Amino acid sequence: MANLKPQTAGSTSGSIVMDAAAVDRALRRISHEIIEANPDLVAVIIAGIPSRGNEIAQRIASNIWAIRGETIETGTIDVAMHRDDVGIRAELPVVRASKLPHSLEGRTVVIVDDVLYTGRTVRAAMDAISSFGRPSRIQLAVLIDRGHRELPIRPDYVGKNLPTAATEKVRVRIGNDSGEEGVWLVKE
Repeated sequence: MANLKPQTAGSTSGSIVMDAAAVDRALRRISHEIIEANPDLVAVIIAGIPSRGNEIAQRIASNIWAIRGETIETGTIDVAMHRDDVGIRAELPVVRASKLPHSLEGRTVVIVDDVLYTGRTVRAAMDAISSFGRPSRIQLAVLIDRGHRELPIRPDYVGKNLPTAATEKVRVRIGNDSGEEGVWLVKE
């Protein structure tokens, strides 16, 4: 990784943890790991959690196409109404449509998100998936695992383990976000 000193990129300031090239390498590695762990790629669905999880899911599916020449079904899992903090949040969450293939039975769903923190968003994603059916397996892919779990959730595929303090924030810019792509650690 070149030039990883503190800098400002648009509205994201803090210490850069992964530049665009490092993000790309991590997503290619995750793609290879998904291929290795799932010999029957036709049975795999890669489903992103809005919004950056969707972009990461699309990138992983494109990488798998480039590596194996196989098309992977993708989807979106909206977790807004499945969160356990819906009633205590100051604002109601923005609800987006979840889009998954009609039948999940006999399939492996890979949930994709940008940052894994407490595990509560992933739990909500699993609840949302259950309203679509019962997949054979659910796996988890994240670009950043920052620790601080509150639930017994462990990712199957990780781009980077990033130990953080509870007072720090991880900012991710990827895909359609404006500005330079990367991951920053911000002290608040």
